[in-house]
Amino acid sequence: MPLVRLALVRGKSAEYLASISDAIHDALVSDFKMPDEDRFQILTQHEHHEMSFNRTFRGGPRSDNFMILSILGGPDPGLGVKQAFLKQLVKNLQAAAGVDPEDVFVTLQYGSAEDFSFGGGRSLLPDV
Repeated sequence: MPLVRLALVRGKSAEYLASISDAIHDALVSDFKMPDEDRFQILTQHEHHEMSFNRTFRGGPRSDNFMILSILGGPDPGLGVKQAFLKQLVKNLQAAAGVDPEDVFVTLQYGSAEDFSFGGGRSLLPDV
């Protein structure tokens, strides 16, 4: 049930975006054990002046290929799963699209089933 939001600097091709999308999805499936068909992503490209980031804070150096990845998922899977996911994610992105791991900023957030509806106003929990 993850919702993925990815922000990066404008100028990337449709093929590049597809490879990034696949790399993210593959890491979610392999490490968070998400069903393969559970794919909901929003990829946005921004002008250089619309993304502000420090090139060296707690890592780097960061290039103009820097990306911010926010993932909202279901129940918190625990520290070990999250750490394995982050390592697999940057490995996938590097292999699929040549993304430098230092250019990947990730935030993970969690919610309960009652916080999600896949359509029709239906909660993932049964009505009470």
